[in-house]
Amino acid sequence: MFFSQAGARPQMWEVSPSEHKKWVEVFKACDEDNKGYLSREDFKVAVVMLFGYKPSKIEADSVMSSVDPNTSGILLEGFLNIVRQKKEVQLYRNEIRHIFTAFDRHYRGYLTLEDFTKAFRQVAPKLPERIILEVFRLQEHLYHIEIAPIIARKVQGK
Repeated sequence: MFFSQAGARPQMWEVSPSEHKKWVEVFKACDEDNKGYLSREDFKVAVVMLFGYKPSKIEADSVMSSVDPNTSGILLEGFLNIVRQKKEVQLYRNEIRHIFTAFDRHYRGYLTLEDFTKAFRQVAPKLPERIILEVFRLQEHLYHIEIAPIIARKVQGK
């Protein structure tokens, strides 16, 4: 599935009841002493359980700064919103990676100008060659386009 608009943001994704139940169970498992909220450390453990990585200090700070000052941590509803957003971004990154891989015919992890041109010929055959070259040259790397910067820019909405 391709996004219909260039620079599209991650779209709303419907959470299945089983997924929602899993998130609630993780919240409860990480809510030490049944406080009704997740502390900074509880949140980090929850992210490890759901996404398989420990959030950086910057990510934890960002999440904790959005917490209502009247509470001591992340309430269930806020946690569910954070997890849903992270899941949407994860799915979006996977979709971008899938599209990129379809055009990375030699599995090098980057597109050469030749790969880039062939890809555009498949999806936009009437696009002028000079436009393709200009788009290619706008990328950070003059000789090839890597997947990581593309994902980072798309997720940030650039």
